[in-house]
Amino acid sequence: MENELKWYVLKVVSGQEKAVKASIDIEVERRNLSRYLDQVVMPVEQVYEVKGGKRTTRERNFFPGYVIVHADLSDGSVANLIKDVPYAAGLLGARGCGVNVNPLPMRDKEVDKILGKTIEISEGGDEHSSSFMVGETIRIVDGPFSGFSGTIQEVFEERKKLSVIVKIFERNTPLELAYWQTEKIS
Repeated sequence: MENELKWYVLKVVSGQEKAVKASIDIEVERRNLSRYLDQVVMPVEQVYEVKGGKRTTRERNFFPGYVIVHADLSDGSVANLIKDVPYAAGLLGARGCGVNVNPLPMRDKEVDKILGKTIEISEGGDEHSSSFMVGETIRIVDGPFSGFSGTIQEVFEERKKLSVIVKIFERNTPLELAYWQTEKIS
């Protein structure tokens, strides 16, 4: 019998995502369930902040209150494990109580977007694949610098990211942004 691993969203108490992830990892090891639950992901991004004139980096949770698990829920052992984890409220899409409840798995497109993977489209490729050029001016549409404009210094095609110089407090500040965090200024 082959495991049917799918991605599910686990609702947790906001601010306790790391604790829930650590608890699940420990319990999976202790109960020897790694074949039924192989990954627990708390999607984070690096955020640049300017405090006291100094640029600092910190991790920010993409989805506060949620953790993503790659699991096979067919035999109920993972569902029982999740019920025993402190601060875990349950899998999204599950209605009612009990082990026989079927939560909704995530769509592949959602998983790819969250995990930073790119989907190769056979006709035409990704809409952003080569649409950015060095020296071009862009506007930031997501993140702490949303609304700022900047100039592209470097394009990282393989990672779908841009190195952008943004003027903050009359100083040029380099940022690395994902394609989807920016838009071209016409």
